Amino acid sequence: MAQTNRVVNLSTSLRAIIALCLLLCTCGCVGDRLILGSNSEKIDPAGAHRQIVRANGRVVECWVARSPGAKQPGGRQPEAFLLVFIGKGDRADRWIAAVADAWGGRAVEVWGMNYAGSGGSEGPPQLSRVGPDALETYDAIRRIAVKRPIFIQAGSFGTTAALCVAARRPISGLVLQNPPPLRQLILGHYGWWNLWLLAGPAALQIPPDLDSLANAARVRSPAVFIMAGDDEVIPPPYQNRVYAAYAGPKRRIDMPGARHSDPLTREAAEEFANGRDWLWHSAGLQ
Repeated sequence: MAQTNRVVNLSTSLRAIIALCLLLCTCGCVGDRLILGSNSEKIDPAGAHRQIVRANGRVVECWVARSPGAKQPGGRQPEAFLLVFIGKGDRADRWIAAVADAWGGRAVEVWGMNYAGSGGSEGPPQLSRVGPDALETYDAIRRIAVKRPIFIQAGSFGTTAALCVAARRPISGLVLQNPPPLRQLILGHYGWWNLWLLAGPAALQIPPDLDSLANAARVRSPAVFIMAGDDEVIPPPYQNRVYAAYAGPKRRIDMPGARHSDPLTREAAEEFANGRDWLWHSAGLQ
């Protein structure tokens, strides 16, 4: 009887998974909902100011802050710009002021983009909008920066947007933390528990412009990679595939034992500071 109950329970669970898959696929948004998500909570931007970019007539919300070096008396202008792409379900307004502060005495203006459906960016959340919105945001910064360098910093899902831009626009350098090859990760790591009934449709919805392996192979700018050694969300073998595919000069910062959301260790923070110095000087800045 116990064996029969287990079979019945498994059959019931399988039917539930199939029904859920059919529902999500009928809505045409399984990948958008499971991968991108949304976030509408109220967040204190800690002094960052709101900037609107238009992408095909839609509002893309950005948050902008300057480093201490760009806020000195006398109106010192930024020497460089930094475009930040945050992880899935997070918000740029949560992080931009802190990222700007981390650049210290260097004069940097930092921009962060909220994905469609999050914050003040018009929704609904759609993966197909990530690449175009990211490129429009870069182009808006380029109009301001003119010939000054633009760097990109991104973590987790945000690295897919970062590599999309870096493969299509001139970038002076990148910082990529825990980068996933999204389609391969979904199928290889998350497919088994749902018999690929959810993972398959989700993977198929990932736009070609977010293919991190193909994009990484096209980028020639210097990059600093930060890799969590015990990442439970994006296991190291998947991160390593993006690192191996990256064609430009690269430095790697490993954090053995670190999980996906762990902060930088003291040793990693010191290496990261050195990595920022390397990117800065590689761009011809003093």
